Amino acid sequence: MRFRKAKEIFFIVCSFLAVTTAGAQAIPDSTAKKIDSLFAKWNTANSPGCTIGIVRNDSLIYSKGYGLANLEYGVPNTSETIFHMASISKQFTAWSIILLAKQGKLSLEDDVRKWLPWFPDLKTKITIQHLLNHTSGIRDQWQLLAISGTRLDDVITQEQVVKILSKQQALNFNPGEKYSYSNSGFTMLAEIIKSVTGQTLRQFTDSAIFKPLGMNHTHFHDDYTEIEKNRAYSYNRTDSAHFTNSILSYSNAGATSLFTNIPDLSKWVMQFTNNKPGNQQLVSMLTQKGKLSSGKELSYANGIVSDTYRGWRQYSHGGADAGYRTYLSVLPDLKMGFMVFSNLGDVDAGGMAYAITNLFVKDTTQKKTTEKTSLRDSAAAILKDEL
Repeated sequence: MRFRKAKEIFFIVCSFLAVTTAGAQAIPDSTAKKIDSLFAKWNTANSPGCTIGIVRNDSLIYSKGYGLANLEYGVPNTSETIFHMASISKQFTAWSIILLAKQGKLSLEDDVRKWLPWFPDLKTKITIQHLLNHTSGIRDQWQLLAISGTRLDDVITQEQVVKILSKQQALNFNPGEKYSYSNSGFTMLAEIIKSVTGQTLRQFTDSAIFKPLGMNHTHFHDDYTEIEKNRAYSYNRTDSAHFTNSILSYSNAGATSLFTNIPDLSKWVMQFTNNKPGNQQLVSMLTQKGKLSSGKELSYANGIVSDTYRGWRQYSHGGADAGYRTYLSVLPDLKMGFMVFSNLGDVDAGGMAYAITNLFVKDTTQKKTTEKTSLRDSAAAILKDEL
């Protein structure tokens, strides 16, 4: 009984500390209460939950954790808790490729076999750009692994993914003909980075992206046995009051496996409006919408979605692996960003991110529901492809 009481007091104190670590530009108490109400059902001493962050201009103006990062030890989620990002990872892989293209070390029009001679010759040119836009026709690595008898909660290494991709004998469609979300392309992009630079994706992004931005708690977690302090573990729900561990044993990177927290990812959000020389050119390249060979424009750019929300330009992406659910939305014209990370599989991170966004962003369109529905459908489709 004493232990339970002490646990509850510890949870309350840590929750209070999470609130007080909000950025200097505090939001109104009335708005904070509205946000709290959105996450109230997870903010208990026996449930996994979420962390959230709101960026305005060059500051993290609000951040908070709800629920537990670890159920067995009663560790609360805070804004500092590290989460697995799942497919939010893709934009960092894409940014790395764009950096190398800008440096003249590769071209986005290069045939992938120039850098990956192990990939089979399928008698058609597949470019790096095709991989970035999900228009390559290459079959998804998770589907291929499932067909081979591998479960997603098995240990899955980079070498294992490369091996199964090297045995691919046909494409789903001719490159550039269609859009079809494929994690395989981003594993291949990570391998292209390794071929060009001699560094793993983890090594390259650490020196080229994370250290320069001061993202000191961010890395591509390419070894599942590695201990990471202050991380959230993921769970699935069995009923209203009980949960099970949702195992994630990935030792692969490119399509997934970024580890970060709210303060670190807020620094990335600020990159989208940073006018430092050359930065906006890179942002423009990252967010350039893809095109099919027919000329049809896609909303998917390079590892990130480029569309609108409530009439404002938006760059966004969601993620789903095991029990992790994540969402990032950046509204560059408002210089705002919204982040929701969860360690519970039934949380709609995208829906929660937009619920927060709606407290700050006015709808400038005549049709007030059309875009919101379209965006949620798009986000749901992406997550369905990942699952």
